[in-house]
Amino acid sequence: MHGVLARTRRANQLLAEVFIHHPLGLIPVGERRRLHVRDHHPNAARPGADPNLAELHQAGLRPGTSRSRFARAVVYPLTWRGIRSTAAGIAAGLRHSGAWHRAAAIGLVLGAAYLTGGWPALVCGVLTPRLLLYPQLAWLSLINEHTWFAPEPRTGSPAWVEAGRCLRLYPHNQFLARLAATTWLPYGDLHHYAHSAHPAVRWNYLPALERHLAQPHFTPDSLLIGRRSVIAHHHRALAVHAATGSSAPARTV
Repeated sequence: MHGVLARTRRANQLLAEVFIHHPLGLIPVGERRRLHVRDHHPNAARPGADPNLAELHQAGLRPGTSRSRFARAVVYPLTWRGIRSTAAGIAAGLRHSGAWHRAAAIGLVLGAAYLTGGWPALVCGVLTPRLLLYPQLAWLSLINEHTWFAPEPRTGSPAWVEAGRCLRLYPHNQFLARLAATTWLPYGDLHHYAHSAHPAVRWNYLPALERHLAQPHFTPDSLLIGRRSVIAHHHRALAVHAATGSSAPARTV
C-alpha cells in the first residue's frame, strides 16, 4: 500500500494484487491504499475522519458499552457479526472491476487446497484461516496500533505527533515482542509507531528505526491482561467518554 517493495507504483500494485489481495479476496489495492494512506495516516484516532476508528466503533468499541459487549468487540471477527462482516468484505471485493479474475483467483486457491488434501485441507487450510484466524490476528493488531479513544493531541514533527497517539507494546519483554512481531498480521505491525512516524520506510527497517525514536506516551506491558494492558486502557478511555458525555479525546494513564 505504501509502494516500498518495488521501484514503480504499478509493480507494487501488481505484487500486492497477485500475492495478497486476489487470493485473499480483499478489496482492490488502490481502494485499500486510499483508505489507509490518505484517510487513516493523517487522521489517526480522529473521530469522523479515521476509517479505522469508525470500524472499531461499528464493532462495539464505543462510549457507554457494557463489559460483555466490550469483551465481544475484542474478539469481534470470531462472532457471528464479525464472520458476516468478513464474508461481506470478500463479496464486496468481487463487485469491483475485474471481478472475474478476482473470483478466479479465489476459486484457484480453493481448488488447489481441495486437490492437495481434500475437505480437511479446504476447511482447515483455507476457510478457517481466512474467515477466522487472519481477521482476528489483524483485529488484535488494529486494536494495538493507537491509543484510539485517548489520543494526546500534539503538533510538531511526525514522530512527536505519533508519540501522542501511538503506543509501544512489550517494551520490557523481548520474547513477547518478537513473538508478536512475527505472528500478528499485518506482519511487523507491532512497530506501528515507527511506521506511523515514517510511513515510507520498509517493514524490515522498522525495528531498527524504532530504536532511534523516543518512547511514545503509552508503553503497556501486555495486550489483554492487567491494569496497564492495552485493553484496560481502551476500556477506561471509553468509560471516561461515557461519563463526561464528550466526543473530545479522553486522557487516561
